Amino acid sequence: MPSSPTSVHWLSLVGSVWLQTINGPNSDFPVYSSELKTVKGISQVQLNFLAFASDAGKLFGWFAGVAALYVPLWLVAVVGAAFGLVGYGVQFLFLDSPRLAYWHLFALTSLAGNGICWINTVCYLLCINNFPSDSRVAVSLATSYLGLSAKFYTTMEDTLKGLRYSQAKKYLLLNAVVPMLVTLLVVPSLRVVKPGSGKRTDFGFFAMFAITLATGACAVRGSIGSKSLGVSSKEHLISLYVMLAVPILIPVALRVRESMAKIRAAANKRVHRVHDLGENGMCWLNKEIEVGTNVKEEEEEVKEAGSVEHGGQEELGGLGLLRRLDFWMYFFSYMFSGTLGLVFLNNLGQIADSRGLGDPSTLVSLSSSFGFLGRLLPAFLDYYTAKSGYSISRTASMASLMAPMAGAFFLLMDPRDMLLYTSTAVIGTCTGAITSVAVSATSELFGTKNFGVNHNVLVANIPVGSLCFGYLAGFLYQREARGGNRCVGAACYRDTFLLWGLTCAVGTALCAALYARSGKRSGANKGPEVSGSAGV
Repeated sequence: MPSSPTSVHWLSLVGSVWLQTINGPNSDFPVYSSELKTVKGISQVQLNFLAFASDAGKLFGWFAGVAALYVPLWLVAVVGAAFGLVGYGVQFLFLDSPRLAYWHLFALTSLAGNGICWINTVCYLLCINNFPSDSRVAVSLATSYLGLSAKFYTTMEDTLKGLRYSQAKKYLLLNAVVPMLVTLLVVPSLRVVKPGSGKRTDFGFFAMFAITLATGACAVRGSIGSKSLGVSSKEHLISLYVMLAVPILIPVALRVRESMAKIRAAANKRVHRVHDLGENGMCWLNKEIEVGTNVKEEEEEVKEAGSVEHGGQEELGGLGLLRRLDFWMYFFSYMFSGTLGLVFLNNLGQIADSRGLGDPSTLVSLSSSFGFLGRLLPAFLDYYTAKSGYSISRTASMASLMAPMAGAFFLLMDPRDMLLYTSTAVIGTCTGAITSVAVSATSELFGTKNFGVNHNVLVANIPVGSLCFGYLAGFLYQREARGGNRCVGAACYRDTFLLWGLTCAVGTALCAALYARSGKRSGANKGPEVSGSAGV
């Protein structure tokens, strides 16, 4: 049986959770995009290019994977936070100045977007290396909190009404300062630790699932109308802070239990030596040897569990990755689903404005809360299927999540507000789940050895898709505006939703074909073993 993660391992997971919570500063862009459009006097197409700029930084996200091979993970995280501090901080200081040109905004937003990749890389590597037997569950748990970023920032901004800054400057200030402060707070926990030698327990995961579900319920409650329930924004923020802080109790409780176990072991050892010195001395020595052997066996089982989890998958990286048809099927199926969902979320502010909704933060908060729950769903499935001895294909999971997304885009063509909120919740949930599953899918398809570089190469589809789909949406919006900068009515995005729905349907078909290909390959690899032939 694999060994149980120690308190130090769980501390690293809590640090990853906190980093993921604040590592989506670009997710609040839809809330202040309309104001930014007015302040800088830019068109809808230019505004969509700014949304693309944040994703464009991911084109160089593979630098983070390379850096993680040579420098400590805490330093990688600090570099990422520093990029965000500069990128958003300069925009905050000079937003109202005419000297801050459009190309300055683009470059600074790209720099901040690249910083997100650095922090994500740290979180992924910590979860994979510190939880080798449950890496999928740990990654899904940590990345689920990234879906909470928009909710976190919009709730925090609600408490800053006293500041005399505009809404856009408030968000830029939060985006610049909060990630750096949290990163410096969790630096001591950002390290890879050898597996523990104790007997495996499920206490940590059970507690983490319960806390995460409660956090999701708190977020959804605030999104669907905390004021109607008699809860002020400040009270809701405090409750959200408390729920985000509660996971630290898990490593604290485990640390206390480990300390008590050491005290009991030391006491028993002293008593054992007193009674067994003499004729039973050799028996005591045999017990010590047996314990040491068991510890070694448990460490070997951990290593075997890590290799079995990936089923002997061929390790790919660099040019070998780009030569594989599977990679390009995976690349475009992700771009036509998860990336498309992110582009939709980036346009929520303008969609809400075109529908006549006064405050876009409600839609953004709703999508964030359901995105959080969507990211959490794979963690539940991974954990309980692993306990029952089964494993769900990541590509099959992604294909099943893309289909309802396509349907939601078609529903958005209807002008009713209820369908707008419903479709936003569906797309937020599916987008969150797909982005969470994709992390494990990368290692499932191409191995774990070059994961840091491979996944950052994959997410290069995000800026490509953001550019294509964002430009399409801006062009069609501008066409409906008939020469103006503002379009009103459901027709502003009707053609866009139709094309996005068709694109997502194509992505579903691509991912289903990829699942069929990987399934056949797995069956072929298992065939010789069953027949008794030599292994592949």
